[in-house]
Amino acid sequence: MRSSLSVRVFTLAAAVLMLAPAFAQRGGPAAPPSSGGGTPPGGTSGGGRGTGSTPSPPINPNTTGNQPNPNPDSTFARPLFISGMLMMDDGSELPHNIAIERVCGGIPRIEGYADSRGFFSLQLGSRSADALQDASTSGFDDFKDVAGSSSSPGGLTSQQLLNCELRARMPGYQSQSVDLSTRQSFDNPDVGTILLHRIAPTEGTTISATTLAAPKRAKKAFRKGLELEKKGKSVEAQTSFQQAVDLFPKYSEAWFELGGIQRSQGQTDAARQSFDAAIRADAAYVLPYIQISLLDLSAQRWQELADVSDKAVRLDSFRFPQAFLLNAIANYNLHRLPAAEKSARRAQKLDTQHRLPQVSRLLGLILEARRDYVAAAVEMRDYLKFAPHARDAAAVRSQLEFIEKQSAPAAAPQP
Repeated sequence: MRSSLSVRVFTLAAAVLMLAPAFAQRGGPAAPPSSGGGTPPGGTSGGGRGTGSTPSPPINPNTTGNQPNPNPDSTFARPLFISGMLMMDDGSELPHNIAIERVCGGIPRIEGYADSRGFFSLQLGSRSADALQDASTSGFDDFKDVAGSSSSPGGLTSQQLLNCELRARMPGYQSQSVDLSTRQSFDNPDVGTILLHRIAPTEGTTISATTLAAPKRAKKAFRKGLELEKKGKSVEAQTSFQQAVDLFPKYSEAWFELGGIQRSQGQTDAARQSFDAAIRADAAYVLPYIQISLLDLSAQRWQELADVSDKAVRLDSFRFPQAFLLNAIANYNLHRLPAAEKSARRAQKLDTQHRLPQVSRLLGLILEARRDYVAAAVEMRDYLKFAPHARDAAAVRSQLEFIEKQSAPAAAPQP
């Protein structure tokens, strides 16, 4: 039975390797794609490099004629209604007066407030929201081009929603976000559940404190490296990041960026050394732990993966559901089923937009190993629901048929 479990999780681990490119080098992890390659309900979360929606191609004015616009929302302002629910990630009572804000290009705009139960329903870009703005949000004029002019009561265009996300705002709390860049006026207004998390003083960060202490020359080399990397000049970027850490060996973010380039070039040993250096410089900086976890996953170093992912989730138990999934995979391979299930359940709870369908499959395997076939079948069906075109979908369907046969006697009425 033990060897059978390992073979199955190796297949699952291969699918989870798709998470690796989705972790942004800057500003935290982007939402990983499902193994089915589709768009999850409510859109995909933005953030980091290489994410966000691609604008529609420009229309040639010489060829438009009477051709219909394939995306009318891109040029016409239309009402866009949004509804959803807020919940605390630990199940505790919600604070009062939680604002719901739209953030476009880093500029926030309050769109409304949740009620005492956490429910909200609002129209984005409504002129009535002008009165809700406070000193922490930009003024009316700032939103004409970026976040949608509030002088247009008819709604917003899809172009105005590019690089926009919806989130809750409350001092002392972190909020999950919902990407708005791909939403259309005819979409289901329900964006689902947005979780809030009370920030603890001991939690890790996604921006290293060592960056403030770096000398000017090191910061200049670091910024140059980021610019070069955006242009696809990875070799030159690597040189700049190396220069930054040579000038300031405690530059944790520069070590992290250097390790990311080394990892993308297959220099896994050098990447591991760079990520380790980033942690030595700033042990509270979370992102290097995530990258080391991915290296350990690729090498199937299960105990090392369990240890480093455990450190990651202890530092940040809210922003990285992927880390809980990685920890669950490690413990499953180590045949620690209770620990694996605990981490998988936490990942599933945080994954309110269903961007990690692999969690359901892993839970299905755990429950099957416990011979809880009815619950295992539910998880397998969820995996196929959210990743119907995954490369392993056919194998999962066969496995589901086997589980359903095993669960049939238990479900049958007793004489």
